[in-house]
Amino acid sequence: MRYLVTGGLGFIGSNLVRHLLTEHSDASIVNVDAGKYGSNPANLTGVDRERYSFVSGDIADAKLMTRLVADADRIVNLAAETHVDRSISDSSPFLASNTNGVVTVLEALRKAGTNARLTHVSTDEVYGDIEEGSFTEESGLRPSSPYAASKAAGDMFVLAYARTYGLEAMLTRCTNNYGPYQFPEKLIPKTIIRASMGKRIPVYGTGENVRDWIHVADHCSAIDAVLEGGRRGGIYNAAGGEERTNIEVVRTILRLVGRGDELIEFVEDRPGHDVRYSLDASHLKAELGWEPRHDFAGGLEETVEWYLKSEPWWRPLVDDRVLHPTPWKLVW
Repeated sequence: MRYLVTGGLGFIGSNLVRHLLTEHSDASIVNVDAGKYGSNPANLTGVDRERYSFVSGDIADAKLMTRLVADADRIVNLAAETHVDRSISDSSPFLASNTNGVVTVLEALRKAGTNARLTHVSTDEVYGDIEEGSFTEESGLRPSSPYAASKAAGDMFVLAYARTYGLEAMLTRCTNNYGPYQFPEKLIPKTIIRASMGKRIPVYGTGENVRDWIHVADHCSAIDAVLEGGRRGGIYNAAGGEERTNIEVVRTILRLVGRGDELIEFVEDRPGHDVRYSLDASHLKAELGWEPRHDFAGGLEETVEWYLKSEPWWRPLVDDRVLHPTPWKLVW
C-alpha cells in the first residue's frame, strides 16, 4: 500500500508515519513537508528508510502535488499552520496552507482520476467553544481564531469536493493531542521543559479553560481507521474523553517534575480564547470500532518521562526558536 503523508515532519505527522510503518507491513510512505517552524527531521530518526522517503515541498505546489498524488493509494493531509497565537499576529500563512493548500491537494486528486482515499485532518476548534455538552459531527461551525477559520474553510472544500466530484475524501476533527515529538511551544511540552529548568510557567487568564486531551498514538489509530473504513464525505470526531482545565494540567506536570505552584505565572488572556472544547466521538466508535487506549494520567506521566529523557531532541528547538518572542506573545 502506497501512502502519501503531508506534514509528516510535524508532531502528529511523524507519529502517524511511525504508526503506519508499524501497523501495516506492506506500507511504503512518501512524506512531503515544507520544513516550516513545526517541522523537525529528528522526529523520524531511525525509521525504515527502505519503506519511507522524504520530499521537501509545499502542498500549495500544484505541480508537485499532482505528481505525488498520482502515485498514492492512501493520502493523509496533515500539513498545516497550527499555532493559534501566530494566527492572531498574521493570518496569511494560515490561509495559504490550511485553505489554499487543501484545495491544491483536492485538485491534484481530482485530476489524477484514481480511487485513492484521502483523510484530511482537522481540529475541534472549528466548532468554537461549548460550556455544556459536546459537539457532534452535525454541529455548526463557529471558529473563534484565524487559525480555526482557515481550518474550517479547508474542511468545507473537502466535503464539497467529495460531493461534487465523488472523491473518496473524508475528514477527522480531534481534540488536543499530547505525547512525544510535540513542538515545545505547545502547553504540555513547554510546561515540562520550563518546569525542569526551574523557569516560570505562563498560564493564560485564570487557567480555567477546559480542553479534552487525547494521546497522539490514539489519534493516529483514529486517522488510520477513517482512512481505511470511513465513508466518502464523512466527518469523524476523535476525542480522548479526558477533560482538564489548563491550570490542572500545569499543576499535574509540576508535581511530576518535582516542582511547586510557585512557578505558575498568570498572564493576560489571548483574544478570542475559547472557554471549553468537547467532542462526542461516539460516531467514530460505533461505525469503525475505534477506542482510545491511553488514559490521561498514565499517558501524561509517560510523556513527562519522555521529554525529561529527550533533551538532545528538544534543546536545539528551544535554543533556536522557542526562546524568541513571537509577534503576538512571548511564548517561551
